[in-house]
Amino acid sequence: MKKNSHLKIYTDGGARGNPGPAGIGILICNTENKCKKYSEYIGKTTNNQAEYKALIFALEKAKKLNPLKVTCYLDSELVVKQLNGSYRVKNEGLKPLFAKAENLASFFPKITFSHIPREKNKQADKLVNKAIDKKT
Repeated sequence: MKKNSHLKIYTDGGARGNPGPAGIGILICNTENKCKKYSEYIGKTTNNQAEYKALIFALEKAKKLNPLKVTCYLDSELVVKQLNGSYRVKNEGLKPLFAKAENLASFFPKITFSHIPREKNKQADKLVNKAIDKKT
């Protein structure tokens, strides 16, 4: 991927039960709209922890591609508002995940976190369910 590229990242994390068996789903798309998909079972966790873990996984993959611009789309309003500074992170279980996501975000010259409705994140959601179904 070219140095001046723009990546669009769609992430989702979910748990069946809260906490419960959880998975992450990620799409990382380049400027040509070619997407790489990831689906992984992450064990027992909460929905919000799974959302952060999906984003962290995606940012670690994106970091290796060295893009100039990254746009992250999440259907978790909580995670987006925390990363954009609108909400404080009060939950002790989320604090280390927030710190890791924030640290990874600092590697990119330009990064944005945008909330999208669940209907616009269907592919990532399918990958979450695929990961949980495969394991349970």
